[in-house]
Amino acid sequence: MANELIQHKLPILPDQPGCYLMKDRQNTIIYVGKAKVLKNRVRSYFTGSHDTKTQRLVNEIEDFEYIVTSSDKEALILELNLIKKYDPKYNIMLKDDKSYPYLKITGERHPKLITTRQVKKDKGKYFGPYPNAYAAAETKKLLDRLYPLRKCHTMPDRVCLYYHLGQCLAPCVKPVEKETYQEMIDGITKFLNGGFREVKVELVEKMSEAAENLEFERAKEYRDQISMIETVMEKQKMAMNDFTNRDVFGYAVDKGWMCVQVFFVRQGKLIERDVSLFPLYRDPEEEFLTYLGQFYEKPNHVKPNEILLPEADDPEMLKEWLGVRVLVPQRGKKKDLVALAKQNAEIAIKEKFQLLERQEERTIGACQELGDAMNIQTPLRIEAFDNSHIQGADAVSAMITFIDGKPSKKDYRKYKTRTGSKPDDYAAMREVIRRRYSRVLKDGLPLPDLIVIDGGKGQMSSAREILEDELGLSIPIAGLAKDDKHQTSQLLYGNPVEVVPLKRTSEAFYLMQRIQDEVHRFVITFHRQLRGKNSIQSALDGLEGVGPKRKQQLLKHFGSVKKIKEASVEEIKQAGMPEALALSIEQHFAEATLPSET
Repeated sequence: MANELIQHKLPILPDQPGCYLMKDRQNTIIYVGKAKVLKNRVRSYFTGSHDTKTQRLVNEIEDFEYIVTSSDKEALILELNLIKKYDPKYNIMLKDDKSYPYLKITGERHPKLITTRQVKKDKGKYFGPYPNAYAAAETKKLLDRLYPLRKCHTMPDRVCLYYHLGQCLAPCVKPVEKETYQEMIDGITKFLNGGFREVKVELVEKMSEAAENLEFERAKEYRDQISMIETVMEKQKMAMNDFTNRDVFGYAVDKGWMCVQVFFVRQGKLIERDVSLFPLYRDPEEEFLTYLGQFYEKPNHVKPNEILLPEADDPEMLKEWLGVRVLVPQRGKKKDLVALAKQNAEIAIKEKFQLLERQEERTIGACQELGDAMNIQTPLRIEAFDNSHIQGADAVSAMITFIDGKPSKKDYRKYKTRTGSKPDDYAAMREVIRRRYSRVLKDGLPLPDLIVIDGGKGQMSSAREILEDELGLSIPIAGLAKDDKHQTSQLLYGNPVEVVPLKRTSEAFYLMQRIQDEVHRFVITFHRQLRGKNSIQSALDGLEGVGPKRKQQLLKHFGSVKKIKEASVEEIKQAGMPEALALSIEQHFAEATLPSET
């Protein structure tokens, strides 16, 4: 159900194309979309029924903005820019975590053939992508034997082994004309674009000629090169026979999810595929168009000569936008390739759906279940606190953050507390709550939907005292109690505090268990680090002339207190200590290790 603000804004939406930006209660943009008619598209979110996943998005929307454009194309380009700018959590975000190797002829005076995963706008010529590093390396190895471009990164002052093997023209000591290089570059280009068959025929002729002249070593070399061509270039499944580089797209939709498969066809061969699976919040055709735009914005992706799509309202607009030929094939091999990509997408989405469904239950589903049990709005952002000390020494606190039921480690925080002694854990909790949420208010950071305290009524009361009475914030605070075996036992909430009835087999209980285990692990790790650091420093305490800077200097030089103890006076002097002080340090540790009198 739309709130009052949204209800007032819906009737005045324009009948024009544009982009809309959905915001949550923190005024954070959580979704960006485009529309041919803004009024129809935006209204559709707040009318009718939706699947659970889309309803979750709608439930978070507290406001929206829109930007009118003059065409569908402008709306698409604007949408991509807005997604890149705001990184909304409900939008597709194609990460550049997967790159393919390419072969590159550098644009230098004396060019080289190299493999690279970085495609740049330079004077080089790129070929690929290849399915993996091995395929690229094998192809390069073959071309190195056929075309003797230089291999060295910097020019030596004498010829190398590659020259003697006939795989380099030795430009380091001999002049090589640009025309010679151009012939080799043209040969490599032709070879990789399907001309390897002609090269193979030439090599067969040369092998026969060498054999007739009894040049058996030379004939063997030609035979090996022919064998490599057959292995590297021909033993691949042929997709087409026109040697055109093309990307073939197909997609499938099921239960509110979309899977897109892309086949990379290079030099007429199907060499690799890319699979993307993501939730769907609008018409599949619109989501696919956004995916397509993001796909070709990847810096390491070289556009092919041709793109095959399962459908498109305006292929000419896409051709103008992407700068390459765009087709929706109606018959023949190209249509079969698109159908094959779609079939693979359907198989992939079926295989992945059960796992994704289970992950949803454990994360956002668990948050919903927890909110229902506590009778609060779904806590999508949860911040949890725990303290640690040994009899008041090295007192620390820590905070972890779970967003959408998953840990957000970039939002974890550590605190050295000044008021935490054993009889006053409550003071430590008050201090860390004050420090955390004073900073949140000062810096305008997002507030959590739920604060979880690893402790009982007293800790919850201490947190509430600072949060509500001092800072004027109203955020639900829950406590986690443990049983005799130090396992998560009960979830506490309310004022007065009551036990929240959670089944131990429920996803909400498992979420609380994960949060409690994680905050405990994080604070204990921090405490051990601090205690270890302090114990190292205490071994150097009491030494006259050894202050904080010299302690750090000694530890940096030797790496540990144990090595300082074992060091001689000369070795301590090498760490930058004066001779008298070095002697004093050596004597200090020598006396400390003397056996006691009995």
